[in-house]
Amino acid sequence: MTAPEAEGVRVRRAASPRPAWRAQAPVVAAVACGGGIGATVRYAVSLAWPAPAGGFPWATFLINVVGCAVMGAFMVVITEVRTPHRLVRPFFGTGVLGGFTTFSTYAVDIQRLIDAGHARAGLACLAATPLAALTAVGLAAAATRRLLTGKGKNSL
Repeated sequence: MTAPEAEGVRVRRAASPRPAWRAQAPVVAAVACGGGIGATVRYAVSLAWPAPAGGFPWATFLINVVGCAVMGAFMVVITEVRTPHRLVRPFFGTGVLGGFTTFSTYAVDIQRLIDAGHARAGLACLAATPLAALTAVGLAAAATRRLLTGKGKNSL
């Protein structure tokens, strides 16, 4: 037996849960749309700036470094400055930036360089890309934090 409701007090009943696929469909769509945009931009950059045979893959390197810098700034904005719509992170962070950055192409570039007898260029790419990408994330996050929140002005 249930307790009687007090006069004028409404009892809120739990809504029936949506099926899991319906709850995730907007997130999947946001990631897919963003990924298409990011991958298209990355592909355009690689067509505009192709790597010479045996040469350092500068387009892939810069795509990854710039994408990581944008991710560092983006994460500060959405976690410390503003509370965005729930689909902003999946669309832009996972989709656009995930489609734009290309660590799989980075690995293929290294393999191609080594297979073609350009081990120095391959090893330079192997070391420089993650070092530059991680540095870009940290510097962009710190600069964004300093610029938008005023935190960390005296930390350097």
